[in-house]
Amino acid sequence: MDKETMEKENQDSEGYHIPSIEAIREELAYEEAKHSFRKTFFNIIAVLVVSASIVALVTTRLFVLVRVNGNSMEPALSDGDILFIRQTKEIELGGIVGFYYGGKVLLKRAIGSSGDVIEIDQEGNVYVNGDELEEPYLKEKNLGKCELEFPYEVPEEATFMLGDNRAVSIDSRIRTIGCAEEDQILGEAVFRAWPLNRIGSVR
Repeated sequence: MDKETMEKENQDSEGYHIPSIEAIREELAYEEAKHSFRKTFFNIIAVLVVSASIVALVTTRLFVLVRVNGNSMEPALSDGDILFIRQTKEIELGGIVGFYYGGKVLLKRAIGSSGDVIEIDQEGNVYVNGDELEEPYLKEKNLGKCELEFPYEVPEEATFMLGDNRAVSIDSRIRTIGCAEEDQILGEAVFRAWPLNRIGSVR
């Protein structure tokens, strides 16, 4: 059979070209590959969406992101820092705690708990139950603005809070703020997410 005869046989009654078996197989393979790629792509997207949803759910239930406003916690925290706050009512003394006041979240250091007797002398030395508190996180000691009469006993179910920058911090030394009650406590600052050059645990 010559070439001209083969070409004639590969045309239907209306003159359309009939593809060869090899061409049909190649087209089917191409379509299957496209379908497989789309299926894999959408499966990956679905897994990523589900994973992101789970992470967001866990994060919002366990942690809260808070931005630092002001310099009352310098040098530990600086204005603009973004922190992860672990939501808990069981806080440790010496840790940085977030608590609600006036519709805002304040960040201060937990100094004394229920029943503790607090004293601060003119040099800014802090005493808890008669023992001087070691405060390596301070840049300098300062009595700052203080409206309390010492010795001062921390009320029940409350925590005495002080900012690290004692000269400017407005905290439990001011009567209008006072000690943070349990229902005001948001949780402890555990991790700094911003800025990038200071990412890490918070102390």
